[in-house]
Amino acid sequence: MKTKLHATAGGIGFLMILVFWTSTITSELFASHETVAEIKALVLRGMYILIPAMVIAGGSGMSLGRRRKDPMTKAKKRRMPMIALNGLLVLLPAAWFLAGKAAAGEFDTLFYIVQSVELIAGAANLTMMGLNIRDGLKMTGKLR
Repeated sequence: MKTKLHATAGGIGFLMILVFWTSTITSELFASHETVAEIKALVLRGMYILIPAMVIAGGSGMSLGRRRKDPMTKAKKRRMPMIALNGLLVLLPAAWFLAGKAAAGEFDTLFYIVQSVELIAGAANLTMMGLNIRDGLKMTGKLR
């Protein structure tokens, strides 16, 4: 049961960040400023799903791996704090900042600098979470 909860929460977190990231790229490249502002507002609303999913994935992962000492578990345990810190210290503040700037129609240099930082941090989290998913699938025997 705990394994399924962990996998579901982790999958939801990964998919949410992927949707945020691809929506941001797509809207910035192909849509109007109004659409970008709407995407930024939707990303903030999506935090009500993303944050609990990440808390559940992190907590259940720590519980599942509490007694494990194998290299994959150790790697997952090393990545999770980096994912959390990146989310809390970079992605969440950037999302708030960018949503405010976009709502005010302020698409200036600072907006695009923070947008670039957010995209890089999001890609880093997707990469680390993808590695955690891969290792989790290997650990459960669902991937060789």
